[in-house]
Amino acid sequence: MNGYFSWVGGKKALREEVVRRFPLEVPRYIEVFGGAGWVFFHKDPSPFEVYNDYNRHLSNLFHCVQEEPEALIAQLRYAINARSGFEWICSALDQELPAAPVKRAAWFYQRLRFSYAAGLRSYACQPHDLWTDFPLIRNANRRLKDTIVENQDFERLIRHYDQPDSLFYCDPPYHGTEDYYQNLGKEGFPEGDHIRLRDTLLTIQGKFLLSYNDDTFVRQLYAAPGIQIEPVTRLNNLRQRYETGSQFPELLIANYDMTQRRKAGEQLALF
Repeated sequence: MNGYFSWVGGKKALREEVVRRFPLEVPRYIEVFGGAGWVFFHKDPSPFEVYNDYNRHLSNLFHCVQEEPEALIAQLRYAINARSGFEWICSALDQELPAAPVKRAAWFYQRLRFSYAAGLRSYACQPHDLWTDFPLIRNANRRLKDTIVENQDFERLIRHYDQPDSLFYCDPPYHGTEDYYQNLGKEGFPEGDHIRLRDTLLTIQGKFLLSYNDDTFVRQLYAAPGIQIEPVTRLNNLRQRYETGSQFPELLIANYDMTQRRKAGEQLALF
């Protein structure tokens, strides 16, 4: 399931390794910090799926892709890639100017596409033809047709959907990046939320797979019986410009045996 939204950046290099560590069967899949859906759109569909993101603009965009793709495309058809328009859209969204959900989704989509590294703040000064995205939006609509789109706090969402056959994939804001997320106009993710996420995941009935930056705080946080921690690396796209082959260290953390697929005969290879 490749090629739906390409604003994900460097994390696309890691998604195959995440999916390869999923359990052999995933009847209920819940993506807790959905973001661009970089794993959701790559994995095979499950019988029951939930996409969640606490950013209301992002969850609204996914809802409109799911429910009103042609109306969204109509809003984007004559969008102009210009600094003045980009700055107006940023102001409109930041000030919560009243607009219909599809209009707000179109604004947010332009903000993503026209901003530097999809960072939402700085104008990218790069050409991008939104018309080339329309087939991607239609493909995403088909993939999302049976998906529940949520806009919930992670703890409330996990408690609500927790069952023995649930798999929660979590890609939270990385530890030490709180200032970055606040600069993007998001609610932030303070250290207490990292601890609250750990406390929530260690008490669920189902399974979880968590991706994090390789950080001493994170390693200590999940140093608990029955928890597997596996270090992996991915290309660091930003540093690639200055240092070829630069790697970013990550951790994959789970409350189940991540080698199940290898035991079943799947060959595992990093990149």
